[in-house]
Amino acid sequence: MSLNQEETQRPEVSSSPPSNMEFQVHQAHRDRWKDTDDSMCRHSMSFHLHHTIRMEFFASFLYLLEQIPLVKLFAVTCEKIKGEKQFYYKSQMFYEDVEASEEGMMGDFVELSDIDLEGSRKFLSRFIGPGKAGTKCALDCGCGIGRVAKGVLLPIFETLEMCDMMEAFLLHAHEVYLGADADRIETYYCYNLQELTPPKKKYDVIWMQWCACYLTDRDLMHFLMRCKRSLQPNGVIIIKDNMARKGCKLDAIDSSIIRHLDIMREIIFKAGLELSLCCSLTLLSLS
Repeated sequence: MSLNQEETQRPEVSSSPPSNMEFQVHQAHRDRWKDTDDSMCRHSMSFHLHHTIRMEFFASFLYLLEQIPLVKLFAVTCEKIKGEKQFYYKSQMFYEDVEASEEGMMGDFVELSDIDLEGSRKFLSRFIGPGKAGTKCALDCGCGIGRVAKGVLLPIFETLEMCDMMEAFLLHAHEVYLGADADRIETYYCYNLQELTPPKKKYDVIWMQWCACYLTDRDLMHFLMRCKRSLQPNGVIIIKDNMARKGCKLDAIDSSIIRHLDIMREIIFKAGLELSLCCSLTLLSLS
């Protein structure tokens, strides 16, 4: 059996440059699509930035975008430096320059420390006692040198665990600030809260003062979820933080975010928690 094969003619290849007309058509094609390609790239990048920021600040995103241009907002929150988000990197750098003292913890408001502690003691008293939270063990998150531990928690709880991202603060708490009460500290955790997984079913109270503002919405939600699993029956999580009058505000100096109460509520509910009690304490009005 024989197969008939058709002859195939190869096209002629010319080494001469294209005609002027061909070049003009080609250039017109490039000029036409260049702007479209650039626009698509911009929109693609814009989508990526929007998506990334919205994932981290799902409850605060639109409020932040009203105040800060998209590219700048990404740069000060989600862009990574040395493998870490800028939002966390900047707060770490800020606190490396903070003195391990009450003045360092309170900034320009050190004279209000006693008023703050008294308000905290009164608020905490609503949640402990028969049929409420116990007094065996508490966790102090973002504890600093132990100002709240010494003035609020240690007078009530048998033992305490403390967590802060700054090792210098924890060392000062243990070696100097807490004095003899340091023996009642079971564990010092030198962790960022977004990386901390507390032991399960251990704490009667988890205290979070002026530290929720240093977490993205997503990391705060996930941390609260982990804290929920760490509570004893009738245990509570107490969040004491600065609140915005509306929306939210990003502080570029210490890389913190002040949220409106409604935004905090959304994050709390998404974490599967209930808001039992909410009240405000205006320190300046009490001074």
